[in-house]
Amino acid sequence: ETQNITLSIRKDLLKAAKHIAIERNTSLSGLQKQYLENIIAEDSEYRRAMEHMMKEMQKGYNLGYE
Repeated sequence: ETQNITLSIRKDLLKAAKHIAIERNTSLSGLQKQYLENIIAEDSEYRRAMEHMMKEMQKGYNLGYE
């Protein structure tokens, strides 16, 4: 299911985005969708990595010092 959104941006950004969309053979909607999917995926990866690192830090490491 999709949801329509309204976006307000400066006219110069809109013009540049339209050119990028044309170069990538997509629409502005397609460009926005791709961007949002990418940042959501990056954020999810970061959160997973951070959770893993926190668990590892809580275990602690024996560095050979007593």
